[in-house]
Amino acid sequence: MAISRDKKQALVAELNEILASAKMTVFAAYTNIPVKELEKLRRAAREQGVGIKVVKNRLVRVAMSQIDALKDTDTSVLKGQVLYAYSSEDEVMPAKILNDFAKDNPSLELVGAFSGEGANLDTAETTDLAKLPSKNQLIAEVVATLLSPVNDVTNALSGNLHALLDGVEAKANS
Repeated sequence: MAISRDKKQALVAELNEILASAKMTVFAAYTNIPVKELEKLRRAAREQGVGIKVVKNRLVRVAMSQIDALKDTDTSVLKGQVLYAYSSEDEVMPAKILNDFAKDNPSLELVGAFSGEGANLDTAETTDLAKLPSKNQLIAEVVATLLSPVNDVTNALSGNLHALLDGVEAKANS
């Protein structure tokens, strides 16, 4: 069913806003995925702050051509039925969401991604991106690494203090 010119312009304007604010947009080819499964994907994505959009590739190309950072991006890989996952907060999460969904649904295949700066990522790079820890997990690991010396010193000092107190207690009891 064809959509009107006004509806197409509204979609392009919406895509402009989404793509301009997205840190990463990941796209995946899909075939014969039931609507119920796509709704599961959308729900899982929404919980992680990721949006999912199914729209004609031609409209995505038009929207990208209107964004300075994306107008020179190669869009030749946008073929067939493609869905787009995007996030304005996390670069890794769109790839993780689609990769996790693809594990259970072989009819969805990661194709690639483009960053907010217009860099193209191929399928292998996108899959590698999906394997990275989430932003919150990385932050937690950095904080744990930074606190490790403090914890080590605290444990060492408290160990010596316990030994001293045990020694004083032993002298007092004898």
